[in-house]
Amino acid sequence: MEKSKNSPENLQGIVIAIRSSVIDIHFDENLPRLYTQLQAGEDREIVIEVANHLDSHTVRGIALTPIAGLARGARVTNTTQSLQVPVGERTLGRVFNVFGQTIDGKEKITGGEWRSIHQNSLSLKQRATTSEILETGIKAIDVLAPLEKGGKAGLFGGAGVGKTVLITEMINNIVSQYEGVSIFCGVGERNREAEELYREMQATGVLNNTIMLFGQMDEPPGARFRVGHAALTMAEYFRDDRKQDVLLLIDNIFRFIQAGQEVSGLMGRLPSRVGYQSTLGTELAELEERITNTATGSITSVQAVYVPADDFTDPSAVCTFGHLSASIVLSRKRSSEGLYPAIDPLRSSSKILSPTVVGERHYRIAQQIRNTLASYEDLKDIIAMLGIEELSQRDRVIVARARRLERFLTQPFFSTEQFTGKKGKLVRLQDALDGCDRILHDEFAKYSERSLYMLGTIEEAQEPVQE
Repeated sequence: MEKSKNSPENLQGIVIAIRSSVIDIHFDENLPRLYTQLQAGEDREIVIEVANHLDSHTVRGIALTPIAGLARGARVTNTTQSLQVPVGERTLGRVFNVFGQTIDGKEKITGGEWRSIHQNSLSLKQRATTSEILETGIKAIDVLAPLEKGGKAGLFGGAGVGKTVLITEMINNIVSQYEGVSIFCGVGERNREAEELYREMQATGVLNNTIMLFGQMDEPPGARFRVGHAALTMAEYFRDDRKQDVLLLIDNIFRFIQAGQEVSGLMGRLPSRVGYQSTLGTELAELEERITNTATGSITSVQAVYVPADDFTDPSAVCTFGHLSASIVLSRKRSSEGLYPAIDPLRSSSKILSPTVVGERHYRIAQQIRNTLASYEDLKDIIAMLGIEELSQRDRVIVARARRLERFLTQPFFSTEQFTGKKGKLVRLQDALDGCDRILHDEFAKYSERSLYMLGTIEEAQEPVQE
């Protein structure tokens, strides 16, 4: 009797070579397709993804799990499907690895709908053709570096300047304002950071509308390289099936590039400029081009970006910047001055901050704020050496205006209520613009700077005491 094409015997292969995480496997029949998931080991605990076809009977795969115990001659099973993750409402509030397995110690997710992590990006005719602001409720971002719905924003900043706090606040505001879903994807995260972020999300009450995925630092490069695709598959379900707005946070996009570099090196491919993989542009585009908006929903991404040695000409930085529509730069200097969020207004920017997208009024106010703060920055050296008394009357007015603007652009966060004792504020874009416009017109010249610090709307400023 003739065997079925997909009978268990026909789906078996034999390991013929092992080099670190790269494994060559021979199949007599049914050569697996690219990206197919293969399993090995007694309990099928070793997962391998097909990366290359060497000949009509041999595939080369990358192990996504540790390969301890695997040897030449070991049997490998072709699962006939690619890596898959669960999708749907049941994933909210849970923490996953790249295989769609829960790692939060709660009950496992089985059954239901699972989707392949390898999906095509939307065609141009399916995408929305208009640019629209995604309001975050954070004044400094909405006014000076607005996020585009379906766009990609880079979050630049070192340790301890408030990246995690800003990420947690954005998740909270997107959930409450848009009834949307937030997905946090940790690529090459330290285990300690992942655990701390999970507890912080729990404490601030945003975990129930958040999904977290981690390809942690101690995992093989193959797993770190694919966790971003797994997160996007979950995000696409909420955008396309549930018609919701999704906020996708990726920390850190450079580690995704780094994982691809490791995979490329293991595969024996010739490196390109500065040692990066020759497929760098393609790999990043495959991930980034899936982040977009449709007429009914959107995936907006905020990506932490590490720039190697602060060299903005590095190929990884150049490739990443080509996809970003906004840059949010966090400043240690502003953090030390107590100006939170510590967003640098002069170095942060957005491609949609133009009159045709945000409107004439918003554009004009943002430009006036930048000009005022830039003039203040130029005058700081004179103030430090000679004192503010040596400035002309016009320059003193500019300094007073700039200092009030700096303080008005601070804001109490919901995610820091337990530390500051101040109730969090979500500020609408129009309220933020009104406040900035009134300060620029010196309506609050008689108010103390402190009265404008850590406010929501400008109406909350306390009247000056009449002497």
